[in-house]
Amino acid sequence: LWDTIRLDDQEHAAVYVAEGLGHAFVALTDDATVMYLCSTVYNPSGEHGVNPLDEDLGIRWPTEFPLVVSEKDTSAPSLATALASGALPKYADCQALYASLAAADRAGTEPAGSAGPDCSGSAGTPSSDPDRTE
Repeated sequence: LWDTIRLDDQEHAAVYVAEGLGHAFVALTDDATVMYLCSTVYNPSGEHGVNPLDEDLGIRWPTEFPLVVSEKDTSAPSLATALASGALPKYADCQALYASLAAADRAGTEPAGSAGPDCSGSAGTPSSDPDRTE
């Protein structure tokens, strides 16, 4: 299951992506900027990836221009491989992280075990920008 949202400099919309859900984007202009606000300190070693062009994802990418996909994303496993290897976060792990974040917010402290199970995820980042590497 997937959905699309167009983000631009006219509407100034944002998208909330809960921990444990994959996300991807297509830059439609050469000067597009993507920014993230994370619930915990970014942990690159806990990042999960799935090849964004994997047909099992069923994503209908734009066809009006050639997609340029980073080496990181093209070398990412297929959805089936990621599932079989146990590389993707489990629902219970994400629920535990949500509880930790809520408790830390109520207490005004850092989340306990923020280096624990990482529920962040990405399906990759195809781009229309031929110079884009990520």
